[in-house]
Amino acid sequence: MEELIRHFIAEVKATQLPEWIAALFGVISVLFAQRNHILLYPSGLVSTGIYAWLLSRREAGLYAEALLNVYYFVMTLYGWWHWSRSRSSGATVPVGVCNRRDWFITFSIVGALWGLFYVLLLQTPSTVPGWDGFVSATACAGMWLLARRKVENWLLLNVSNLVSIPLFVYKGFYVTMLLTVFLFVVAIFGYVHWKKLYLLNKVEAKPLPTP
Repeated sequence: MEELIRHFIAEVKATQLPEWIAALFGVISVLFAQRNHILLYPSGLVSTGIYAWLLSRREAGLYAEALLNVYYFVMTLYGWWHWSRSRSSGATVPVGVCNRRDWFITFSIVGALWGLFYVLLLQTPSTVPGWDGFVSATACAGMWLLARRKVENWLLLNVSNLVSIPLFVYKGFYVTMLLTVFLFVVAIFGYVHWKKLYLLNKVEAKPLPTP
């Protein structure tokens, strides 16, 4: 156990500055997301941009994760535009829950992208095509729900987080693994907070009974 702890500490100390910066802005972004604040988007752009570069390098070999961060980057831009447009028009984008159609699209995204990523990763030097592909597919579905401001985005993102924790350990991204553990915990609180927002909006939108 002591040897394992020493190895872990050594790996964390050896982590390069770009990964630290990406992890820091990842923490900032998810904290803003948990508080339902628009600054989640600019901070998210910094984190995802750096991670897309880090994970695409041959020594990392997490090509689906790199592509996922490119997707995160694009969806972050979309979410920022979608939210800003609504605010400038005087309307707010309410937090909602998934209906049957949303769940169908969500599971379709997971199934289709997992299969697609797996097939594409077989053509690369990736040593974890199924594992890497599943993490990315579930995260893509979660980001779609986040952009649409659905409460259940936290559930999909946490499935991705849970599966990616051992993946990052296996690939030697120890700081990113710690970030993912943190994101997993924050996502639990994020789900609770967004659920309260949804119920509050639902109560406020309910018409008062006529006397």
